[in-house]
Amino acid sequence: MTTAKPLTFPQTHRLKTPAEFDRCYKRKRSASDDVLIVYACENDLGHPRLGCSVSKKIGNAVVRNRYKRLFREAFRLSQHELPVGTDFIMIPRPGEEPTQDMVRLSLVKVAKQAARKLGPKPV
Repeated sequence: MTTAKPLTFPQTHRLKTPAEFDRCYKRKRSASDDVLIVYACENDLGHPRLGCSVSKKIGNAVVRNRYKRLFREAFRLSQHELPVGTDFIMIPRPGEEPTQDMVRLSLVKVAKQAARKLGPKPV
């Protein structure tokens, strides 16, 4: 019998302050596909963290909040497939609203690409 890793999304796995978002944007390491843009930067933690940024260009508050829920759920389900010690900011591409599976597959693929651009951890 194997022990499954918990699929939770606690507060410690979230980017919250503007300073955390700025640090990630200033690192200027991103990757994208037709569903998502993902910015990445290092953190000193043993797990990935997520921040969501959905602009008003995407839609009204109802639509933006639905995107954020989609992003959080995709992160929750795939967090153990993402590179550890990395912060990610997810930004949706304009267009038709993606499905949960599309977001999840895109997140795993694009997050790994962005994390590779970070290179080896600085000493």
